[in-house]
This record gives sequence, C-alpha cells and structure tokens, in this order.
Amino acid sequence: MGILKGKTAIKIFKSYPQLKKKPYWGNHFWARGYCVDTIGLDEEKIKKYVKYQEEQERLEEQQRLEFGPL
Repeated sequence: MGILKGKTAIKIFKSYPQLKKKPYWGNHFWARGYCVDTIGLDEEKIKKYVKYQEEQERLEEQQRLEFGPL
C-alpha cells in the first residue's frame, strides 16, 4: 500500500505542482494509514475512519509545532 500511495502522490505532484505549495501538505499527499475491508464498509464506518484520520493528523501537526519534527 505504501508503494501505491507513494507512486500516486509523485504523479499527482508532477501533474499539479501547485499542490506542493499548500502549507498543510508539504511533500505529503496521503495520510499515514489506510483502510482495508473485504466484506464492505458502510457509510458510517467510513465517516468514523475519516474523522479518526483527521484527528490523528491534527495531533501530529500539533506535536511538530510544539516539539519540532519527530
């Protein structure tokens, strides 16, 4: 999954270089985690997952601001 996310991020940044200028992205396009399911996710589970990922990113960004790069 990491290879797939990395390759697509490189391709997207090459196609849309202006995205690298967004201060909240830097050189990152995808969140660290990913969601896998073999029997199907319902909308509520997806919403919970996205909310959790957003919170994790906020916490990581807050730590970077307070303590520098991890």
